[in-house]
Amino acid sequence: MRRFWLSFLCFGGIVAVTGGLIGSKADSGGPATVTFTKDVAPILYNNCATCHHPGDIAPFSVLSYKDARPWARSIKEKVVSKEMPPWPADPHFGDFANDKRLSQKDISTITAWVDQGAPEGNAADLPTAPSFYEGWHIGKPDVVLTMPKEYSLAPNGPDEYVYFKVPTNFTHDVWVQAVEALPGNRKIVHHIIAFVLPPEKGFMSIIKPTPAFIEEMKRKLAFYEDGSLQLVKPDAPVINDGCSSPGGGGGVFLDDTEREGWGRFLAGEAPGTQPAEWPDGMAKLIPAGSTILLQIHYHRTTGAEGVQTDRSSIGLRFAKEPPDKEVTTEPVVNYHFQIPAGADNQEVTSCYTVKADSHIIGLTPHMHLRGKDMTIMAYYPDGRKETLLSVPHYSFNWQTTYYLKNPVEVPKDTKIVCIAHFDNSAKNKYNPDPTKSVRFGDPTYYEMMIGFVEYTLDSQHLNQDTARAAAAGK
Repeated sequence: MRRFWLSFLCFGGIVAVTGGLIGSKADSGGPATVTFTKDVAPILYNNCATCHHPGDIAPFSVLSYKDARPWARSIKEKVVSKEMPPWPADPHFGDFANDKRLSQKDISTITAWVDQGAPEGNAADLPTAPSFYEGWHIGKPDVVLTMPKEYSLAPNGPDEYVYFKVPTNFTHDVWVQAVEALPGNRKIVHHIIAFVLPPEKGFMSIIKPTPAFIEEMKRKLAFYEDGSLQLVKPDAPVINDGCSSPGGGGGVFLDDTEREGWGRFLAGEAPGTQPAEWPDGMAKLIPAGSTILLQIHYHRTTGAEGVQTDRSSIGLRFAKEPPDKEVTTEPVVNYHFQIPAGADNQEVTSCYTVKADSHIIGLTPHMHLRGKDMTIMAYYPDGRKETLLSVPHYSFNWQTTYYLKNPVEVPKDTKIVCIAHFDNSAKNKYNPDPTKSVRFGDPTYYEMMIGFVEYTLDSQHLNQDTARAAAAGK
């Protein structure tokens, strides 16, 4: 079922590349003939082939007429209904660089092609098909880091969260401008999150979390372990309005010193997620001697049969020039909520107060199968408020990072507020069990409420710092 939906979801990259109904006039003097080779292939190649090529997440390819033609009616249906390309964000809020909404001219081009019988056209008009380097969407990585050995997953049982440490063996600090996590077995890998674990000494004096700290975290947040999974106890205190609590819903994880000890968020991969790529002048740092920690969520309900194995990787593309800004990712999270059984519109909030003048460059809402919508707002120190992102129809099967065309300035003491709603009723066809209340937990049949915020610090000018250090002979 997952692959069926993704066959449509991954079709979501269609963006305008042709102008109107291009083609030769029919002999009868009727409407212009729209062909695959001349008019439709450029759209598919530039915007859909990223997922729709052999060996990737989508079950059919668009690289040839033969492969795309059987799907013509389905393509038209989804494009005309504007279900595709998938762009869950409300266009009234925010201006995003990766906005994939289709213009009416693009819709008309595809519609006309299908209505005319989806003709192939002249082979000489076909553009060169895009090539993909061994499954990587970021092109050929400069470095590929792979799990040390295969992991085996039996066909029965609950989800598993497994952590794998992969040494980088970097002898110097490295700035990366693009990061992509590549599942080794898409049948069982639901998501991958990569963290940077710096060496124990050196980088900002980060302290490795002690067993005592881990136990204190579990006590404060009322977590318990079920195999490899972290879950919140059913009888733990409930705080749906995280913004009313001192930690904004995040508990001890909003203490920077403690949270840094767990490693820095590098990038992630989930259904619908695109690789992390930042503009020139921005990058993420991997200090010399660091280890990459891969958190992999193995999901048994994807139709896999028998014992499955996985050996996933992460690819890094280095920045060509030293960046001026380091990109930081902040999870604005509520761990303490509870969604009652049958509740069809439970509101949950989380908050984070900005600690220095910054610019927000990207936003990512994350929930599980009961998530309905999420809004991320900024409450400024001068009393103004602004909706940064509104996703009124959240889909667990298409989790997008929304990159702003123009970064949003957020002064120190700005409060970032995430407001989410959940449907735990029988009306939600994706709901695992509407008869049970649900709390925060790792597996998909529990819930999460996180708004990831990517930002840069205004005071940081790494190029200037490097120049001053060189002038001083350091």
